[in-house]
Order: sequence, then C-alpha cells, then structure tokens
Amino acid sequence: MNYALQISASGALTSMYRQDVLSNNLANMSTVGYKPDIPTTMQRDPARIEDGLSHLASNELIERLGAGVLAAPNRVSFAQGALETTNRPLDLAIEGDGFFVVRSDSPGGDGVQIRLTRDGRFSLDSSGQIVMSTTGLPLLDIRNQPIIPPGSGPLGVAVDGSMTQNGEVFARVQIADVPDRAALKKEGAGLFATTAAGASSITPIEGRVRQGVVEGAAVNEIAAIMAVTSASRSAQSNIGMISYHDRLMDRAINTFGRSA
Repeated sequence: MNYALQISASGALTSMYRQDVLSNNLANMSTVGYKPDIPTTMQRDPARIEDGLSHLASNELIERLGAGVLAAPNRVSFAQGALETTNRPLDLAIEGDGFFVVRSDSPGGDGVQIRLTRDGRFSLDSSGQIVMSTTGLPLLDIRNQPIIPPGSGPLGVAVDGSMTQNGEVFARVQIADVPDRAALKKEGAGLFATTAAGASSITPIEGRVRQGVVEGAAVNEIAAIMAVTSASRSAQSNIGMISYHDRLMDRAINTFGRSA
C-alpha cells in the first residue's frame, strides 16, 4: 500500500476521533459536574519497529517520516465549572478541589465500591438516606458511612461539610481527592472509578461545600466549538490528501506506466 496513503489515513481517522470526543463535550454542556475529555495523539512507530522486525532491512529516509499518528488515551480536565444557584437544600457543590464520595452497589473490576463525583444533586430515598438524585448511590460521611438525617427538620450544610438538623450536627460530608487523578476513570452518570491501588490513596481534604448550589459543566462553549471545527478541517485535509495520492497513483499506472 502507498505509504503516503497510510499516513493520510491515520491522520483522517485520528481527526474524526477527536471530532467525536469534542462533540461529546459540547453535548454535555448542561450536565451537572461534567468534566470534559481532552483527546490526545501519539506518534506511530514505523511498521518495522511496531511489528518487532528491526532485524530486517528498511529505507531509513522513509522511516524518518514516521508512520502517522494514533489516538492516545483521553485525559480529563478537572477544571472548576461555574457554580449555579438552585436554592434546593440537598443540592451541594464543591468550591475548589475534591470530590463527593459515594458507594456503588456493584464493585468495579478491582472489587472497589467507592466512587467519586462532582455531581452534587442529592435527595432522600425511601429509607431516609441521602443519595445521588441520578443514580441512587448513597453519599458517604467522613467515616465512610451513608448519611441518614435523624429527623424531619430542615437541613443545613456548613462550608466544611458539617450537616445540621434542628441545630445539632449529625454528620459531615466526606470530601476526598487522589494524588494522581490519572488513576480516575470515567464510569458514566458523573461517576469516577479508581483502581484498588488508587482507592487506597483516596485522602479526605478540607474542601469548601456550598449548599443550594450545583457545579455546571466545565466546558468552554466557544473553545469547544472552535476545537470541533479545527478537527473537522484536519479530517477534510487528510481526506483530500488521500484523494490526491489516489490520483497520482492512477496517473502513474495509466499514463507513465503505459508501454510505448
């Protein structure tokens, strides 16, 4: 296969993937606590190196061109989203670093049940526990226990996460973080899962909790639209190069390769 076609094809596929990821960020602009994905790319090794055939002869000049690009694992931007006032007593937001800690009914691949989230929309379930409104997973306190208000009075939440009812403190919302956020993996529904090693490194921190507020998506609309447009143009340029090389091959075969 024509080497230039391979390079152009890898560029087109990678650009279309970037366009999909960035479009998904735009689609989640109104999702509470959403953290946008950042698509990244990596240089693809020449086929001889990629296939472990370094003992075979090759053209050094061609190999210096590289073999195009590949999509690398996405990174996540954990930038703070805008805080939006709702005035609902069980809507909470974290100002600064940290995550709310919830417990999943089904363990992940490493047997870890702890999940982290920035989606602070909570409500009371039928058993009186404070749970995520979207998933029903219980919110945990600093002792890793579900939070159950003792009575039926109005709830107050201080900036340190202390929850009060009728003037009495009955629990404190756990705000936690991990040293290496690369260990966090998106699981859907605003949840982040972590490995067993990552779960052991979850550390409570002194985050500022705001009551009656939720955190909006950390997506910059203008920047996201421009990034989608850039990825689309890149894909079109690479597809154009594929068409150009196809015409060159056609001319080489049907014109210059014709016998006299």
